[in-house]
Amino acid sequence: MSAHRYAFETLPCGAVRLTVAQATVVCRPSGALWLEVSRTLIVADLHLEKGSAFAARGQLLPPYDTRETLNRLDAEIAALAPRALVFLGDSFHDGGGEGRLAADDHARVSDLAVGRDLVWVVGNHDADGPCALPGDVVADLVLEALTLTHEPVAGAAPGQIAGHLHPCVRVRARGASTRRRCFATDGERLVLPAFGAYAGGLNLRHPAFTPLFRRPPLAIVLGRGKAHAVGWTSLVPD
Repeated sequence: MSAHRYAFETLPCGAVRLTVAQATVVCRPSGALWLEVSRTLIVADLHLEKGSAFAARGQLLPPYDTRETLNRLDAEIAALAPRALVFLGDSFHDGGGEGRLAADDHARVSDLAVGRDLVWVVGNHDADGPCALPGDVVADLVLEALTLTHEPVAGAAPGQIAGHLHPCVRVRARGASTRRRCFATDGERLVLPAFGAYAGGLNLRHPAFTPLFRRPPLAIVLGRGKAHAVGWTSLVPD
């Protein structure tokens, strides 16, 4: 199938398979990215302990964001049995997030490294990486001719896989509209949605995305149990 000359395939599991700079990737309905060849699971912008960070400033949010995010991540791991797990930056909401983890959540994150490689790509919210948790801390990672990094750079960057901007879209159809998180790609690079339960989103039509794509991007929109490839003309501002 194609939308605006983009080639993609919708899989029985509800994911969308497509090509980024000649590498095959799978966009999961959860917002995780799956590399089938290396069996690598990639998630961006978990922002663990965002709820506790807000609570410390007097903005009380239900303190369940870390648990919910880890539950969703555990479901992806159970479904795919990855050999490697890559956090694509801003895994914690701030530098003190690791220290605020509840004991059972700390144990759950530690267990993610059991039986697989665990890689922490650092972001602007967690520039130093974790201190006591297992895994390798890197600025970026080259894998399957792809460059995994946190913040996308303006201009041409073939094969770049990034997060940071928390892309989402508003899709209007039949007189109604819905706002959803999404992947965004022009076939040369891919920007992942935020995986964290409390992470917000920036509309793909925001000017911040303009320098990243050489043509109007394809959105892989996250639905309930299924991802949907949606062309540029179906997307509207907030």
